[in-house]
Amino acid sequence: MIDFLDGASCLACAAIAVVFLRFWRLSGDRLLGFFGLAFVMLAINRIVLAALDDAGEADAFVYLARAVAFALIVVAILDKNRTRRLDSSFD
Repeated sequence: MIDFLDGASCLACAAIAVVFLRFWRLSGDRLLGFFGLAFVMLAINRIVLAALDDAGEADAFVYLARAVAFALIVVAILDKNRTRRLDSSFD
């Protein structure tokens, strides 16, 4: 059952990444590109976690990759708010 849930969460992350990257190509908005990359990293993270059966030293690197994905989301939000603030200063 755990393997099924790992596969389902990997598929969900991959599908979300495809949607974000598709809309990024259409709009050119960097927020969508950052979110797409973050979800690609999360999908890869789920694959690696499913492939690692034993808890070892490699788990730290897997969780570091997850932290980088979440950091990408934070950077995307901060970047979007920074550019919006700069655009509104010229009004």
